Amino acid sequence: MIVLRPSNDAEAQDMIGWAMAENHPLEIVAGGSKRALGRPPRTDHQLDVSRLSGIVDYEPAELVMTARAATPMADIQRQLADQQQMLAFEPPDWRKLLASNAEPTLGGVLACNLSGPRRLRAGAARDFFLGFAAINGRGDAWKAGGKVVKNVTGYDMCKLQAGAFGTLSLLTEVTLKVMPRPETSCTLLLHGLADDVAIPTMLRALNTPHEVSGAAHLPSPAARRSSVDAVANGLGGATALRLEGPAPSVIYRAAELEKLLGHGDRLDAAASERLWTEIASVESLVAGRERYLWRLCPTPARAGAVVQAIRTRLASADALFDWGGGLVWLNLDAEDAGPDGGAAIIRAAMGQVGGHAMLVVAPEALRATTPVFEPASATIDALQCRIKQGFDPGGILNPGRMWEGR
Repeated sequence: MIVLRPSNDAEAQDMIGWAMAENHPLEIVAGGSKRALGRPPRTDHQLDVSRLSGIVDYEPAELVMTARAATPMADIQRQLADQQQMLAFEPPDWRKLLASNAEPTLGGVLACNLSGPRRLRAGAARDFFLGFAAINGRGDAWKAGGKVVKNVTGYDMCKLQAGAFGTLSLLTEVTLKVMPRPETSCTLLLHGLADDVAIPTMLRALNTPHEVSGAAHLPSPAARRSSVDAVANGLGGATALRLEGPAPSVIYRAAELEKLLGHGDRLDAAASERLWTEIASVESLVAGRERYLWRLCPTPARAGAVVQAIRTRLASADALFDWGGGLVWLNLDAEDAGPDGGAAIIRAAMGQVGGHAMLVVAPEALRATTPVFEPASATIDALQCRIKQGFDPGGILNPGRMWEGR
């Protein structure tokens, strides 16, 4: 494989323009921590943009940060922590999940639109993406958005690029809205609830005025693997409800939720942070055996029924419910899942309730033959093809990363 390493935007433009002219597809890599996410690359050339790194501008008083896309997430988080600020969409660290030792970068998080458990309250990564500079598949530099939300007019290109997995343009610089870090947090932990009880309980908590910023349920197998003693040593499954904000407010809201839902354990700020980091990184489902991991997005009220329907066909299914049941992680033993990784059974069950499923962890051979993302309808597929053609007519940017043939 030939590796191209631009040291600035002009060089990146030249390299992409050359690749377009010579019909050489490019795999775009910055840190490389998410190379095992999506379909495997099928290119002979790699565009390594790791030199396009660094924080360009940070205005804590304005809650805005601009950085080069290959800036390591560790640098971003450190700079924000110094000012008691954060990325409110809680970007997860999936290195253990994807068996990677590489460094996650800001551009990778946005390109994959990765968000953690706070998404149900704060929004997804794309909701904090204000503007960017990029290079399309023709080698043309272009910009969209700006440093304030009101700059967005016409088509919201930020939301189009977030979640495109680098198939439309190479992001070179991005501007994000940041948020103040909560003064403190605690997690109300309820023990022993079955899935079909835990999900309505989470939805009930989310529909209160108490501003629950995280709602997750770990069935017993997942709970036992937690590094948080109160979760691992509880009775059966663990249902977690997170509260954040000023200390007096958190104490009051926790007491009110306990009146409504019953008493359980209360995790302090340190234990709470550790638990929600585990949930975001799906660590409780990371096991030594060969596994296939799916991410399901059903209607929350039907999440328990979907998992139960899948378990009747795939007995090894090990689940974790996040976002009040709107996000379900499902871990399958390879032998139980069959040659398609359980795709037919899982997508048939999802088809009964609506939603979509993504194959997140599987061997490269399986990801090359089984649709990783939910197959699109003919209408949506045609629209996606037109969008790809508009940004990357030669099909040279991460071809096949999301869909076979483009």
